[in-house]
Amino acid sequence: MTVPRSRFPDPEVDLPHEGQPTRVVLAGGCFWCVEAVFLAINGVTSVESGYAGGKPGTANYDAVCSGTSGHAEVVDVHYDPSTVSFGELLKVFFSVAHDPTQLNRQGNDRGTQYRSAVFYETSEQKQVAEAYIRQLDAAGVYPEPIVTRLEPLDAFHPAEEYHQNFVARNPYQPYVMAAAVPKIEKLAANFADRLKPEYARQGSDQSDDHTA
Repeated sequence: MTVPRSRFPDPEVDLPHEGQPTRVVLAGGCFWCVEAVFLAINGVTSVESGYAGGKPGTANYDAVCSGTSGHAEVVDVHYDPSTVSFGELLKVFFSVAHDPTQLNRQGNDRGTQYRSAVFYETSEQKQVAEAYIRQLDAAGVYPEPIVTRLEPLDAFHPAEEYHQNFVARNPYQPYVMAAAVPKIEKLAANFADRLKPEYARQGSDQSDDHTA
């Protein structure tokens, strides 16, 4: 489920625009899909798919897919807060990148590795995420409560190379067409003013053919 931007309020609490690059690590189901969404956002300087939440020895695709590693599939989003804020990225995360009301799954992808989570590095990030979840629940944006977990970021482990920028490199792969392309189309429809110029020029039907 995704909700039109018009129904999504801007965060009432946000981090300051300090003008220094920073990061946020997010889990919202298959990292291919979430990565593709954030690569298109203006102000995002890099996105890397990976794993977080478990032990270093199980930070590999086979172990994570077993659902027993404790890891979630995540994306490590680096961004310039003078262009896009932490709160604005959360708005995209909650409205387009995934359905935050699904517990330990996204669609047919099931297991704790597909959980919804914000992995925070600072208490300020945690406070902003907590406040926004409360704000969205209070506004009744979704018919069900948000189940997104807030977890401290102990470490980010990059995924195998073939997972990186997967959607752009495999635009006609069946899962990509079924799960990722609709998210890119919704992003273009609801956040056209937030897209990088190259994505905006090409339009939503071709946006996944481009890298950041």
